[in-house]
Amino acid sequence: MSAILAATFNPANEFELKQWVSIHLGPLDLSINKAVAYLAIGSALTILFGIVLMRSRLALLPSKRQTVGEAVYEIAQTQIAEQGLPSKAIGRWFPYVATLFLFIWTLNTVGFLPLPLTGEKWHGIPTWGIYAVTSQLSVTLVLALFSVVFTHVEGFRWNGPGYLKSFIPAGVPKAMIGPMAVLETISHVFRIVSLSVRLYANMLAGHMLILVSIGLIFILGGITFYIVVPISFVIGIAFYLFEVVIVVTIQAFIFAALTAIYIGSAIEPAH
Repeated sequence: MSAILAATFNPANEFELKQWVSIHLGPLDLSINKAVAYLAIGSALTILFGIVLMRSRLALLPSKRQTVGEAVYEIAQTQIAEQGLPSKAIGRWFPYVATLFLFIWTLNTVGFLPLPLTGEKWHGIPTWGIYAVTSQLSVTLVLALFSVVFTHVEGFRWNGPGYLKSFIPAGVPKAMIGPMAVLETISHVFRIVSLSVRLYANMLAGHMLILVSIGLIFILGGITFYIVVPISFVIGIAFYLFEVVIVVTIQAFIFAALTAIYIGSAIEPAH
């Protein structure tokens, strides 16, 4: 039995996206799969958290629920928005960066909850598993594109065509203006790469480590089983706790904080 599992076990299979409902509009593929389901769950939970923690039954003497909501709001405002955005832009962009923080945190957290959404069945019963939709590069890439596009939209909105001057460092010789502008443009393109790949790679690596560690329990046999499996199980649990307690929040915080910094630097470019 262990030999069969060893031959078939592949942690990368958890990240395959099989079509559940095929929807095609010309060349556009809108099919429903596991990633779409997790995005829908994450979106619904983000809205629910916002309403329950920050909008429902508020009181001067806060309950534990309201205290948690106020703590999340305080982190988003003082540690993310105010650290990156100029005061004149906080009213406009605080809702976006706060929502981005809560949304990514929710997606990351849901990715560590076992759910019967693997798309596979065992004797007719859906199997349970963990899956992070933020371990799909297409998802993190879209979030990064929104942040970078909004950055340049605000840059032109506040500074007009003069925003383009921020692509050329002050004091650069005329002969170097063109090359420097190209290099600065490339750096802005790489913001998309750094934002998306940082989140994607961290979530993918964390899930792979957990799946590999726990997967050894099912593929090892004989004497090796009793020696390696307890160690593997402890390592898997340690990785799981590390990801849930630290990585989930840090990655959401970094993504939202960098977005605020990018938008703030476009509104008030360095001279």
